[in-house]
Amino acid sequence: MSRYIVSELREGARKRNGTRAKGPDLPHVEDLTSSSGLPLRHYRPSAEPRPLVVFLHGGGWVFCDLETHDRTCRRLAQECDVEVLAVDYRLAPEHPYPAAIDDAVEVLRRARPVAVVGDSAGGYLATMACLRLRDEGGPSPAVQILICPNTDLTLSQPSIAEKGTGYGLDAEMLAWFAAQWMPDPARRRAASPLHHPDLSGLPAALVVTAEHDALRDEGDAYARRLAEAGVHVTHRCEPGLVHGFIQGMDLTSAEAAAAHERIFADIRRMIPR
Repeated sequence: MSRYIVSELREGARKRNGTRAKGPDLPHVEDLTSSSGLPLRHYRPSAEPRPLVVFLHGGGWVFCDLETHDRTCRRLAQECDVEVLAVDYRLAPEHPYPAAIDDAVEVLRRARPVAVVGDSAGGYLATMACLRLRDEGGPSPAVQILICPNTDLTLSQPSIAEKGTGYGLDAEMLAWFAAQWMPDPARRRAASPLHHPDLSGLPAALVVTAEHDALRDEGDAYARRLAEAGVHVTHRCEPGLVHGFIQGMDLTSAEAAAAHERIFADIRRMIPR
């Protein structure tokens, strides 16, 4: 029996969030609901309209929500001078694959943002949503911003073993997350963006990985495959950092704070104005 309990993970995330510093005050923060009933939160850094990005949070497809990533979204809006629409997509195991991808695609179709941003499992959802929008022939974001993304549900990359113990995101937990999201192991390779046969025609990408992240190698490999497919890619692996550094680590780590600034600068440069 797994030692992970969904309700405890969700409650733990809420409690940790309550101890964190709040994000910057913004002139406009509004809770909304999508046409299908998804909770959304819209952030605007000024009275004037700005380019819109959609944000998809991490949490192994199982936990986290609008509140846990509120500070990240506020900082993204302020530092990058963009409007942010955060999506409280449906979670596994109650809603396994492809429910959260469906939710991401729904919001992207209606909002038509210039970019989609995702960290960890949210990065996976961003990749899968962009693939589906490309295949449908409909409008897609101009940019995909992937921070420590999951891209390989088979968990077969070397960093899973190399960094899968002692760095915060353990290989055992990753395997449990994958099982909640995609219960059938035989389907996981086909549901992995790293193993998609054709990555051409996707939005320009910013892919940022971390040296001590079990997901490092699959993020790095995805960046290489995008570039090989002709996609414009900005990619780097941040030295000395662990998975989830985008979530508040700037408050305690100068290295993480500097990495945040590099990400914000990349986004400012890549967002169409």
